[in-house]
Amino acid sequence: MVRALRLLVIVAASIGVAALALVASGSAAPEQRPIAKKNPCETPSIRKQRGLRCPDLKMARPTDLEADRAQGHAVLRATSSIDSVGRGPAELHGRRTRPRNMVAVQRIPKKGGGKAEFRTKARLRFKRIPGQGRYWKWVDAARFELWSLDREGRRKRRITTGEKQIYCLRDLVRTHPGLPHSPPNMVYPGCSQDGSTRRVTLGTSVGWSDVYPASYYEQYVELDDVNRKGCYALVHIADPKNDILELNEDNNRSSKVVYLKPNGRYVPGRCEGVRDRGLG
Repeated sequence: MVRALRLLVIVAASIGVAALALVASGSAAPEQRPIAKKNPCETPSIRKQRGLRCPDLKMARPTDLEADRAQGHAVLRATSSIDSVGRGPAELHGRRTRPRNMVAVQRIPKKGGGKAEFRTKARLRFKRIPGQGRYWKWVDAARFELWSLDREGRRKRRITTGEKQIYCLRDLVRTHPGLPHSPPNMVYPGCSQDGSTRRVTLGTSVGWSDVYPASYYEQYVELDDVNRKGCYALVHIADPKNDILELNEDNNRSSKVVYLKPNGRYVPGRCEGVRDRGLG
């Protein structure tokens, strides 16, 4: 009996030493932080207490609109721009969970130095772009919608949602150089194309934007369901599911009123002066 007890003590001690070795080597499982139930970035008292320099993503108004055809459908193309206008960068760190999927945590810089880390609902995917290859991109980073309008310019019904909803966070164009904490040079490059990597970092610095031209793959809404002529709202939305923490979750939408005819005919200029009275 005594011998058995001694054996148990030795085994327990061995396990404890092994656990300490894992911690010391950094190989232990990362701390699992719960997804925040209350957005600390939108709560001034919490934000101030923790010294968070939170991001804020805004979608610029659609530009460079043009009618086109894609995969046999009439489409309306537009350039989109996800603008980073907060007090700190929008930064995601992905950890691979499946061959082409990652979960992401968000890191927010603190005023005194260092960064706070938060679990998010954000997911990354190894997205294929024809003619370019695959990239690690943020799922549901943005969304395009087409809405019908009533005579007062209020949105009545969502006609369709665009195909492209997976985007890369990157520093492409410095659109707001006058904002505090806007770095003069690129910090976050284009998305990784390394299919074997276990971790990636995506981000857009303060004052910088991730811009996609109208000609880019899936950068459109289909017009097949437009069955009457008139004014419609083309709406671009950043982070439509509020998967990451931001200073303001109510400023992610922008829109442009467009005149469309049945069968996808776009007529520029016909709705000038008509205001979209919906959100954004």
